[in-house]
Parts: sequence; structure tokens; C-alpha cells
Amino acid sequence: MHTVTTAGLGPASLKDEQAPFGFTIAYIGIGANLGDARANVLDALDRLQRQPGCTLMAASGLYRTAPIDSSGDDYINAVARIATTLGAETLLQALQAIEQAHGRERPYRNAPRTLDLDLLLYGDAVIDSATLTVPHPRMTERAFVLVPLLELAPAIHIPGHGAAAHYAAGVADQGVSPL
Repeated sequence: MHTVTTAGLGPASLKDEQAPFGFTIAYIGIGANLGDARANVLDALDRLQRQPGCTLMAASGLYRTAPIDSSGDDYINAVARIATTLGAETLLQALQAIEQAHGRERPYRNAPRTLDLDLLLYGDAVIDSATLTVPHPRMTERAFVLVPLLELAPAIHIPGHGAAAHYAAGVADQGVSPL
């Protein structure tokens, strides 16, 4: 995990994973492979901390990963744990605004990107709307999500799926390198 001066807020304890009254704990997947990807990921963490209604509780370390179902340069990935008073759809809109601030374009599915923010988990909610699916539908298939998520919360359970750690072996062949 990163130190306060670089990205995160240090290791999690069970107490850290509990939301303060009136807040929901959410996990955000962060990735970029265009431009200065590392700087874009770190800026996204800073913007999450400054987002009204959000408190950045912790951030994983940064990881380099090869594109999956995509092309282009390697990605820089991380996962953030936030406490938020925002509803899930409102949080999604805030994440998309941060992407837009980085010039995110969506020319085709899985296109290379300046910044990608995915709402992975929102408390223990299971959401399936026209605009949002939580838990993120492919998070159990992606090492670039599971490795940093398990760094932050080794015992985390994915609603409707069980322990995230049970999926790690299934993605072990996907190259993930800590930076």
C-alpha cells in the first residue's frame, strides 16, 4: 500500500473496513494506459479524496498489468476504499466526471484509456440497473482487480459470490507486477 504522501492511507484493520455512521464503504477500481498512466491513477486517488461526500480510507499499491480483451500499453492499476454518503448512482456519476476530467473517451468497448474508474463494491449491495451493475460483473475474472483488492481487504466477501480470495487462483496466470 502507498503512504499518505503518495497515494493511500496505510494498511487496513477490521475497524477501518467499517463505515462511519451514515457512510457506505465502496471499493473503486482504477486503471489507465494512455498518457502518464501512473500520474493519472494518483490524480484519481487525490480527486476521490477531494470529492464531496467521499473520504479516501485506503489505496492499494500500484500494479502494472497487461491489457485483457484490449490493446495498447500496459495498464497501471490500483483499488481505493472510500467511505461515502453518496448513493451508488450518484457515486458512479462522480467517477465518470473524474474520468472526463482526464479526457476519457469511449470509442469502443475496452479501448485504451487515460483513466478508468469502476465501482466494484458498494457496501453489501447488489445492484443491476440500466447504468450500474454492482458487484462489478467481471471483477472475479480480473487479477488487476483482485490483487489490489485483496491487498486492501484480504478477507473481503463479494456479495453473491463469496470470498474474493477464492477467485485469486483462477486469475493467477494474468500478469500483475507491483510497482
